[in-house]
Amino acid sequence: QVQLVESGGGLVQPGGSLRLSCAASGFTVRNYDMGWFRQAPGKEREFVAFIRWSGTTTDYAGSVKGRFTISRDNAKNTVYLQMNSLKLDDTAVYYCNRLGTDTLAWGQGTQVTVSS
Repeated sequence: QVQLVESGGGLVQPGGSLRLSCAASGFTVRNYDMGWFRQAPGKEREFVAFIRWSGTTTDYAGSVKGRFTISRDNAKNTVYLQMNSLKLDDTAVYYCNRLGTDTLAWGQGTQVTVSS
């Protein structure tokens, strides 16, 4: 079964850090461009970060550049999002997915709440 399961979210204070995980099953993440997205209450889902299938290229939304890092562990078939210097505006449900025409049905996501 082709599936993505996000985890690692939680409640964190402004300036704190979290690492999100996206465990894939039924396919090999290194064969696909993978991305992280987020959806805040009352807003559209938006792009956060991307890693090329080759692992040689990454890109980020301007709002997270310099604070978030996307990476991949081929042995664990998992994609990560390291989030540092978190801000109140980073509060959202975070999702991972394959990109472009390979996009899968969206999973449950993982909630990240930044609050003092």
